[in-house]
Amino acid sequence: MSTIQHLINGDLVSGSDRTADVFNPSTGQAIHKVPLASRATMQQAIDAAKAAFPAWRNTPPAKRAQVMFRFKQLLEQNEARIAQLISEEHGKTLEDAAGELKRGIENVEYACAAPEVLKGEYTRNVGPNIDAWSDFQPLGVVAGITPFNFPAMVPLWMYPLAIACGNCFILKPSERDPSSTLYIAQLMHEAGLPNGVLNVVHGDKEAVDALIEAPEVKALSFVGSTPIAEYIYSEGTKRGKRVQALGGAKNHAVLMPDADLDNAVSALMGAAYGSCGERCMAISVAVCVGDQVADALVAKLIPQVKALKIGAGTSCGLDMGPLVTGQARDKVAGYVDDGVKAGAKLVVDGRGLVVPGNEEGFFLGGCLFDNVTPEMRIYKEEIFGPVLCVVRVNSLEEAMQLINDHEYGNGTCIFTRDGEAARLFCDEIEVGMVGVNVPLPVPVAYHSFGGWKRSLFGDLHAYGPDGVRFYTRRKAITQRWPQRASHEASQFAFPSL
Repeated sequence: MSTIQHLINGDLVSGSDRTADVFNPSTGQAIHKVPLASRATMQQAIDAAKAAFPAWRNTPPAKRAQVMFRFKQLLEQNEARIAQLISEEHGKTLEDAAGELKRGIENVEYACAAPEVLKGEYTRNVGPNIDAWSDFQPLGVVAGITPFNFPAMVPLWMYPLAIACGNCFILKPSERDPSSTLYIAQLMHEAGLPNGVLNVVHGDKEAVDALIEAPEVKALSFVGSTPIAEYIYSEGTKRGKRVQALGGAKNHAVLMPDADLDNAVSALMGAAYGSCGERCMAISVAVCVGDQVADALVAKLIPQVKALKIGAGTSCGLDMGPLVTGQARDKVAGYVDDGVKAGAKLVVDGRGLVVPGNEEGFFLGGCLFDNVTPEMRIYKEEIFGPVLCVVRVNSLEEAMQLINDHEYGNGTCIFTRDGEAARLFCDEIEVGMVGVNVPLPVPVAYHSFGGWKRSLFGDLHAYGPDGVRFYTRRKAITQRWPQRASHEASQFAFPSL
């Protein structure tokens, strides 16, 4: 069994006595060991990033962009290899893994625009012989802590833009599926990135706390569960760091009586069961306005959920692979048990699924609940698995109140042909990302990603324009060059034009 290594200052290093197993979730077998960094190992990475920062911050943005252009090309050339690594350790299908990588590459493309997004602003003659301008300058050493469900895409939300802005970056990826993340970072070095600018350190809470507590680390980006997001935000900000911490979700899809139901069903199938539901943007609740809509929706969903093609993620032509670990599968199955006990109607039961040839894999079939009510645990909590809950309401206003009352506000969508209803929904819903007949409204790279309420801790969203603002700080400069030497009397009033 091979051992995955850290990437520090351009070198692969072991640096840890503690290790964890990395599983192939399709087989249930451990395939790698991953080191869990000590504080000393993390400090090595911090020191390397700090040492690399002065030269990198003074590298012209156009030259930083050239690295990103080469990096993008290498990612595209190695798509099949990266998708294979993702599928082997996460379990998602090869097609889903390739799609994840493509969305990550979009963020590299945005980082290629560094000379444009870092231009700053200039005004001549804001006063007599006085010019003013602003610069967007890097913070220094910054860090990212990323989740298992998108081992390629979410790191690419963070470090390409942070590095293009002139920072040096330390990435702490998920220890559950680290191989693709490490491989992609190696491609960044192959693209010409100087040693120390990007470091990858594997670990658990000890590594995370080392990043939080290190005074050299000026900013932290995080994607994961809400309790950990809140912890990182609280501990980081009280130490004076910038923090953007993206947390959990419970995403609702509202189906109006005039919805194109066939297209809505197709959209819901992919949004609820794609990637085995292990997405923070997965639709996990379908809110039907009226019993007629709910009855028709459930009738159309049942045969499609039962017909999901499920198998080893590395096989082709599948709809779903396994969940990432046995513990994750058992946790989701426990939610299904709880929903049945609470009185929800389980119309499709995916528990106990066995995939021939992969009997030890971490598989769970698609599950569908009807008659779910807001007080049930399966409604309130993020399940993070292939479970869709149908809730019945009598009006759009009732549906919107349901969503606005929920503690999470990550993503939502509405299926309708009514422009007035869609406009009301977009205006009044208290959620950060909204789709109209779009089930997964993940913003493109030149916008920004982030939820509201307890789905995001921090003032700035991830990637796009907000990412530039997060990874830089503005410096305003006011400069005067008098046209001729002259003596002026002191002014004691606050200066003005």
